Amino acid sequence: MSMRIGTGFDSHAFKAGVPLVIGGLKIEHSEGLAGHSDGDVLLHAITDALLGAVSAGDIGTFFPPSDPRWKGASSDIFLQTALEEIATAGYKIVNIDTVLVMMRPKIVPIAGEMRESVANLLGVKPGNVGIKAKTPEGLNQDGVAVAYATVLLESIGSSESLGRMTATVDEEMDAVVAGLVGKVRDTSALGRKVTPFDTDDLT
Repeated sequence: MSMRIGTGFDSHAFKAGVPLVIGGLKIEHSEGLAGHSDGDVLLHAITDALLGAVSAGDIGTFFPPSDPRWKGASSDIFLQTALEEIATAGYKIVNIDTVLVMMRPKIVPIAGEMRESVANLLGVKPGNVGIKAKTPEGLNQDGVAVAYATVLLESIGSSESLGRMTATVDEEMDAVVAGLVGKVRDTSALGRKVTPFDTDDLT
């Protein structure tokens, strides 16, 4: 089984007049995040982690900010492309861990809901998604949101082959058991001797 690790990073400044979306979750706040797309800093970092894990480039390779098609686009489009890339490469997500660094809004009260949102977008269980929040103490970054993401992938070819092999063995065992239990057995080849005379003639 092959394993791969990817890391991602993204940052966006806060901006008035735009909605705040983090982890695919719309959050009530006075400011959103500036960006060519919807500015979802967390999904951008996760997208880069996934692409990096399979050496497929980065989010800018697929969705350059100079392309007007992605103006205001939902970042789950970027994430789905990254998922397609790892599937094409023959991998699936084992787990993902993330860190959000921002002064506001507070993420801890909504971390569970955000984890559910990210897990749903990734097609994994919420228990395979980690979301942690930190404040940029002393870093003069109060107007910025930063996200880090690390992803672990495993190859899917080996497990699928093992599954097929297991299924074949199970089928063969079922056939053997059926032959032993549910059918009349042919004992002619078991080395038993056939009497050369008619036993009814014995006196």
